[in-house]
Amino acid sequence: MTISRRAVLASAPLLAAPAIISARGQSKRAVTFTLPWVAEGSNLVAYVAKERGYWDEAGLDVTVSRGFGSGAAAQAVGAGKFDFGLAAASAGIQQAAKGLPVIAIACSGYDSTMGVGVLGDSPIKSPKDLAGKTLGCTLNSGEYPFLPTFFRNAGIDPDSVKIQGTDPQVRTRVLIEKQVDAISGYAISIAPVVGAQNIPVRFMLFSQAGLKQYNNMLLTTKAMVAKEPDLCRAIAVGLGKANRDVMLDPEGAMKSFFKLVPEVGMTATGRANTKIGTGIYLVNLIDAAAKQHGIGYSAPAEYDSMIDMVMKYAVSEGDKRPAPSDVFTNDFIGDIKLTADEWAKVEALAAPYRQYVS
Repeated sequence: MTISRRAVLASAPLLAAPAIISARGQSKRAVTFTLPWVAEGSNLVAYVAKERGYWDEAGLDVTVSRGFGSGAAAQAVGAGKFDFGLAAASAGIQQAAKGLPVIAIACSGYDSTMGVGVLGDSPIKSPKDLAGKTLGCTLNSGEYPFLPTFFRNAGIDPDSVKIQGTDPQVRTRVLIEKQVDAISGYAISIAPVVGAQNIPVRFMLFSQAGLKQYNNMLLTTKAMVAKEPDLCRAIAVGLGKANRDVMLDPEGAMKSFFKLVPEVGMTATGRANTKIGTGIYLVNLIDAAAKQHGIGYSAPAEYDSMIDMVMKYAVSEGDKRPAPSDVFTNDFIGDIKLTADEWAKVEALAAPYRQYVS
């Protein structure tokens, strides 16, 4: 069978198209990115940035991977296993104190939500009510080193609280089943798990007792900042744009999240978990620093204070205090700001979720 020259020329664009698309895909810069934990409302912003093309439009092909705790995520970034990642500010500072070259280039939450959680019907109404009660704690969890100071700042003797070591896999269950009076942990990850089961829960935050630590920071290495400033800016600005979208349209952000992580949205519980986590995340993004300087900004004085706290309560012998300029920078966040009316909208959207962190 013969094919005319005209037929061959007519079909050529169709035949060539896949090759062109493939070449374009190959030309993108591959970037690896780790979350601090599993995909959930507290970190859905990374998926929003990816699904909405904010990194893609900068010529980046970003692979987002689940994490295994903020400490492990910060360590993995510092060791070069990932190009970028999200992890609690305290975890980044801890790893920097140990000599790993990690640096935060954007803030993605202004309160770690470390705290003590109780059920809605608990007689414990304030930290002082913890005296004589049993507190379930995961001893290697990030909030645990700060507990004694939280107790003292709240006006109770740390020795008056009975600590019960609890595996992280059953921490929420022992609270729900009232095997303990309260648990310690990160509200932004624990409260959605409990709340999604229609069980009222609230956390008394360490920040309310003078122990403020930022939540997730966008981490990379000092070498990346020095050698690839444009890449750092593209990742940070893309994340900032996604945070703006989460703040102004959390429902739309969740739709983007479910597109890339459909298994989370397959059940009513998974959707409820994501909704509560995203709501607490909204509360977490409202801060004077962001209102004044823009989304992603870190306040130097607060970072200095966080370093002091970490060095006092959460480091090992031989760790050295890093200078603030060694562990964070605002050079890459861009200029992403909300208007006064937009901030008012964010406040209204976040209001129903303050019950979890009151």
